[in-house]
Amino acid sequence: MEPVPLTGAPATRHPPRVRGWDSTVSWRRDPYRFVSTQCRHLETPVFEGRLLLQRCTFMSGACCAALFYDEQRFARSGAAPEPLRATLFGEGAVQGLDGDLHRRRKALFLTATAPSEVIRLVNLVREEWQRALPDWAARGPISLYEALHPVLARSACAWAGIPLPDADVALRTRQLVALFDSAAGNPLAHMRARTARRHVEVWLVALIEAARALRLRLPDASAASLVTWHSDVDGTLLPARVAAVELINLLRPVVAVSVYLAFTAHALWAHRPWRTALADMPGGRDALAFVHEVRRAYPFFPLVAARVRRDFDWHGLRFDAGTRALLDVYGTNHDPAVWPRANDFWPERWLATRPGRFDFIAQGGGDVARQHRCPGEDITVQLMLLAVEMLLRQMRYDGPETAPILMQRLPAIPQAGFVIDRVRLAGSIV
Repeated sequence: MEPVPLTGAPATRHPPRVRGWDSTVSWRRDPYRFVSTQCRHLETPVFEGRLLLQRCTFMSGACCAALFYDEQRFARSGAAPEPLRATLFGEGAVQGLDGDLHRRRKALFLTATAPSEVIRLVNLVREEWQRALPDWAARGPISLYEALHPVLARSACAWAGIPLPDADVALRTRQLVALFDSAAGNPLAHMRARTARRHVEVWLVALIEAARALRLRLPDASAASLVTWHSDVDGTLLPARVAAVELINLLRPVVAVSVYLAFTAHALWAHRPWRTALADMPGGRDALAFVHEVRRAYPFFPLVAARVRRDFDWHGLRFDAGTRALLDVYGTNHDPAVWPRANDFWPERWLATRPGRFDFIAQGGGDVARQHRCPGEDITVQLMLLAVEMLLRQMRYDGPETAPILMQRLPAIPQAGFVIDRVRLAGSIV
């Protein structure tokens, strides 16, 4: 797809600049819509500015996504800002690798998230969710987002083969949640995320070192075992801390799916005809369309980062080597050039069309094995389908009168995490 024409543009020029010396404050006020708003104002899919005091090239739309995932032009090494590396991703993580090293490390994640492993994880979450229902019923109003955190943390650790005694569940849940829920918060919240990162890495380094010293037996073929014994392209085992980082990159995303599960509940509550339609067939083709539309329409990651690998020109625009590039995820998933009725919640669109690899980038674009598309995407989809089943077939509850999406929050969630009340088991007459 061709980019938006740049009216009156010379043969080659730098992208237009956004007003103001640094855009951090403006972006923070509206992190999911800032880039697409500026693109409309400047009439361009690409513009320059500063974020966190660093010069950046902002990009939005499917045409830019196809460019952004061209590894000949963009690299991931050193691209993520330090605050994200220190909290969300970890130092040395797969998200910051390129070339053969990235593909070798990505193969580890593809093995760990194979279809059979996804099924096993979904079954564990189903069991934990069902086990939590009586407690939810006894508690009165609860935030669904927060109530799902221990359900997902327990399941993720059991799935990965990591021992998690009951006495440690609350602590490890708080730490894993902080990695994604507090990373972009106020300074105090961000420091909580950094502290949580240190504690979780220490915990998992000890586990990995014990396994390598044969003091601990990890379940065969478990994610923990795969990471512990993974070797990179030079044939050496990962340093224990890097292995811990990658093990966290399997645990944390499972717990972070709580954001999408809260959005699923919100969408079911806000679009009641779909709730009725899905009640009898929560796992069918319509349910999959519904889940994909939640992933498209609701906000999750605002931006993904890369660095320009070398100087190049693209449709009359100049990209300078070393510049940080930020691709607008939310805006690309609402690109009107690709998505008719882009701002409407319209699951029917998924029954008629299948988007290209760069049209829908809720969890990255391109090919999952070769490019930086998340290997856990199917985990997200299957857990959201499970949520449809649980929310429609396994439980009854009263939802909130209103639950606006907190778009200034990172990550965005429904207000108060989507509060539900009078939780009861399906079939209950109470």
